[in-house]
Amino acid sequence: MGAEVDATQFTREDRKRHRAKVRKGLDVLARMLTESRFDFDRPMAGLEIELNLVDDRCEPAMRNAEVLEAIADPQFQTELGRFNLEINVAPRRLGEGGLSSFEESVRKALNDASAKAADVGAQFAMVGILPTLYPEHVTEDAVSENPRYSLLDQQILAARGEDLEIVIDGVERLEMVSSTIMPEAACTSTQVHLQVSPDDFAGYWNAAQAVAGIQLAVGANSPYLFGHELVPESRIPLFEQSTDTRSDELKAQGVRPRVWFGERWVTSIFDLFEENSRYFPALLPISSDEDPVAVLDAGGTPQLEELRLHNGTVYRWNRPVYDVRDGMPHLRVENRVLPAGPTVVDIMANAAFFAGIVRALADEDRPVWSQMSFQAANENFVSGARLGIQAEVYWPGVGEVRATELVVRKLLPLAARGLQSWGVEDAESGRLLDVIERRCLHAANGATWQTAEVSRREAAGDNRREALRGMLSSYLEHMHSNEPVHTWKAE
Repeated sequence: MGAEVDATQFTREDRKRHRAKVRKGLDVLARMLTESRFDFDRPMAGLEIELNLVDDRCEPAMRNAEVLEAIADPQFQTELGRFNLEINVAPRRLGEGGLSSFEESVRKALNDASAKAADVGAQFAMVGILPTLYPEHVTEDAVSENPRYSLLDQQILAARGEDLEIVIDGVERLEMVSSTIMPEAACTSTQVHLQVSPDDFAGYWNAAQAVAGIQLAVGANSPYLFGHELVPESRIPLFEQSTDTRSDELKAQGVRPRVWFGERWVTSIFDLFEENSRYFPALLPISSDEDPVAVLDAGGTPQLEELRLHNGTVYRWNRPVYDVRDGMPHLRVENRVLPAGPTVVDIMANAAFFAGIVRALADEDRPVWSQMSFQAANENFVSGARLGIQAEVYWPGVGEVRATELVVRKLLPLAARGLQSWGVEDAESGRLLDVIERRCLHAANGATWQTAEVSRREAAGDNRREALRGMLSSYLEHMHSNEPVHTWKAE
């Protein structure tokens, strides 16, 4: 979504042409799936981590343009807010030391970039929601310079026809109105990409949906938003509401939200692209000159730019991805469930657990999604966001169970088996999955540490704003230690 755009407004003809190109792209994708034109012999994995920028007082630093110029590393890119950046780690195979290679690459890139960011008065914070962010930081003035973000902001508000209303009930209640989608910039996530074959895609996506709530429970790291203690993963309801193009009347009619868990298990990646094109009007109706049918007939690989752009403005928690690398098309499951942080090792443990468990579940003779309703998976997702490490979930053959108990007793052995199928050595997978196990045994993750630390500071006399600033300062010290969050102590 960060690519440059030239258009600043769209005509009715633009929208008509874009819709036709999306539908043509969908037809071409169906043909490519039938003709087995995809690269999947040596599947790769990818990783993206969204970052916050803070100053020496741990307040948001609106300096991403200056930081990017100082870093001068193409791995780092802008995000929606001027206090955001994203690092895109080069894809690699999970086996052959891939997980350790990811970890080393991320740590080196962040260490190198941190030194350069410091020269312009900024430092990185890997956290699901920046605790020191307040409504005055998420105005239109805070939108990144890239014109696509301003255009997206305008189009979402135009489609909605009224200001955004954000209401989240948790430990405390947040209620606010925004004339911009900028509150969404508070959501900083980790995205894990898994390349899969067309035949395997549905199984991997269904498996990812089945475990999404469990990922949230174990990895929650977003309890504070705009000074309020809400739910362990406040990022989930915030993202759902801050990009909602529906008025109350459209919600009452059952119109689907653009931030979407989905409503059914699928049998093909085509199901997801078809739903996206059928249910959601274009936000950015930009069209290229490519004729994908002609390109395919000539033996080439179509870019399907309109289909990909439209897909990028439907925010599924597990997103289908069509992409082209070195002239070859491939398919990916993009897992968007996880928050950023708290440390690189925590991020890699979350990624390893996800990659292992979806591989194991997708390989089972009787898949889990044939034994549970899609609604149950959705309810698990809601529970994971609202209750975090204390969440109870439903699992076939087990019933209602604490997520941590399910992970330790059943899912971690499956994840280890799945990582073995990816070619990951036992020592490498064991080290990372042990982080997940310890979190479960200690009932400790980023969200529990943040709330405990803020409570301690408030009990000592700090007001909420001071407590959040002090907590974040301590958080950053722990983050740089790269010791997993379950080992952190409230000071």
